[in-house]
Formats: sequence, structure tokens, C-alpha cells
Amino acid sequence: MIKTLTRWLMLAAALLLVAHLYPGVEVKSFGSALVAALVLGLFNTLLRPVLVLLTLPVTVLSLGLFLFVINALMFWAAANLLAGFQVAGFGAALIGSLIYSLCGMLIDALIERLFPSLD
Repeated sequence: MIKTLTRWLMLAAALLLVAHLYPGVEVKSFGSALVAALVLGLFNTLLRPVLVLLTLPVTVLSLGLFLFVINALMFWAAANLLAGFQVAGFGAALIGSLIYSLCGMLIDALIERLFPSLD
């Protein structure tokens, strides 16, 4: 539970970092970042597997590069749903989702070091 909460807080901070680094992404407050990180997490858990399955032929033909488009679409969709999180367009969503994904990978590595599994 604490591991999930820590990851959520760090991903919200990463979203604020994305907004700071790239002007095409805007986050109004840390509360907005928390909600946006939650929505992005839900999209990645529920929607992404369906989209990946439906677009599998295109993903295979593009050697996996279409997954970047799927990530950008989910990032853009989350911004369209939420009031405190804005993305300037698809290009901004693509760049923002790339930065956010890199931050997410770093956060996951850090979380594994902070909370080693007891397997």
C-alpha cells in the first residue's frame, strides 16, 4: 500500500516536472497532478491493453513505434478530461508522454530499490 502511494506521489511530481520542462504541457497545481497521475494510471491499466491488442498489426509493422502514438493518445485524452491538466496538441502529447514515461521508468527503478520485494 505504501509502495503504491509513494509511486503515485512521485508520478504526480514527475507530471509537474514534465510541465516545467516542456511548455506544451501545463499542470495547474499538485492536486491537479495527483488526479492526472491517477487518470493516466487507470488509462494505462484498463485502456492501454485493449488499444495495444486492437492495433497489434500496425504496431508490428511499425516495429513497436506505434506504441508511442498510443501513449500520446492516452496522455492527450487525460488532458482533455481534466480541468487542471492541459496539453497543447498531439505533438505536445507525444513529447510530454515520452518525458513522463522516462520519469516513470526512473521512478519504478527507485521504488524497487526503496521497497525491495520480500519474495
